[in-house]
Amino acid sequence: MSEGPAPIGVLLRATPPDRLPELLADQLRQHHAARRVEVLMADLTRTGLWPVLDPEGAPGDSRALRCFGSQRPVTDIGIAGTNRVHLPLTVWGERLGVLVVDTTQPAGNGLTDQLAAIADELAVAIRAAGSDTDRYHRVQRRERLTMAAELQWNQLPGSSLGDDRFLVAGQLEPAYDVHGDHFDWSLDGDRLTVTVLNGFGDGLAAALLTTTAVNAMRNARRSGANLVEQAELASDAIWSRAGGNGHAATLLLEIDLVGGQVEAVDAGSPKAMVAREGEIRPIELEQQLPLGMFGDSRYETQRFRLEPGDRLLVVSDGVHAAAPAGRAAFGGAGLLSALRRTRLQPATEAVGTVMRSLRDYHAGDDPADDAVIVCLDWRR
Repeated sequence: MSEGPAPIGVLLRATPPDRLPELLADQLRQHHAARRVEVLMADLTRTGLWPVLDPEGAPGDSRALRCFGSQRPVTDIGIAGTNRVHLPLTVWGERLGVLVVDTTQPAGNGLTDQLAAIADELAVAIRAAGSDTDRYHRVQRRERLTMAAELQWNQLPGSSLGDDRFLVAGQLEPAYDVHGDHFDWSLDGDRLTVTVLNGFGDGLAAALLTTTAVNAMRNARRSGANLVEQAELASDAIWSRAGGNGHAATLLLEIDLVGGQVEAVDAGSPKAMVAREGEIRPIELEQQLPLGMFGDSRYETQRFRLEPGDRLLVVSDGVHAAAPAGRAAFGGAGLLSALRRTRLQPATEAVGTVMRSLRDYHAGDDPADDAVIVCLDWRR
């Protein structure tokens, strides 16, 4: 008895990390009558999709962008009976890009489901390959990063994370020249830890402060430390490095994904707010000293609660305090207007909407500070 083709996941795992798209394209040609295959990856600003197999080819069109935004397959009937199928490349809620397949196979008989399963396998493989090849990083970068930005992007957890309980997404700008702004998250059972922080200063010095803070908090968290212990270890680490000449304004949150209870340590400038039933209200927290401002700083937690369907938003001072050309701070009417426009968007799209509004608010002027937004939808 002849054996069928090996599962695509097995083949991908046996392929060098930089050759995953070629392996997939070959398999699709052999077993799914594919005439053309392209892997499109999102750039760092999440505004364009760029080809991997044909780097000189055209970026993703409106159908590819619609697939990326909706996270649903998009199928078009082409000439001579060819079907073009766009499939999202997503793993654990993180959107990597879109797989495009032109095939002569009929659209029915489960074709889309079969290709979607293959796209899922490719997404997992590309995510895993990211630390072993630069190929996919090069596609995502449309210009060279500064050294500070290189440090920051290497520390980010991803652009989004989610399951049937929640979806969280973050965006960092300006993508190619960030300084000290950053976000981090970690899922452990029914507990989601989210941090947004801003290292003091500019350029590499600010990025190094942020890198110290992020890794200290991760070190504490991975050792089983609670939120206060994470903050205090990070503060001590920054103090040891900078001696009071640098600090990291930080908001640490630990979210119970079952009951909605949120434990918070407010150590600086990032601001939190909740969108609930069409209303957006700030989370009033008592602000404590930024991490590393003084030696032996001690912190306390505060609590608030989310309701099912709530959207939690956290923005750095590069968002809420932005005041280009002496205008009123964006954190007033501008931010609220932008957030209202995201009401029907998932968190992954909402962060981009706010950042585009912030760019428009600058009216072509270079921003004076980098900016972070994190958006969490608690689905329960």
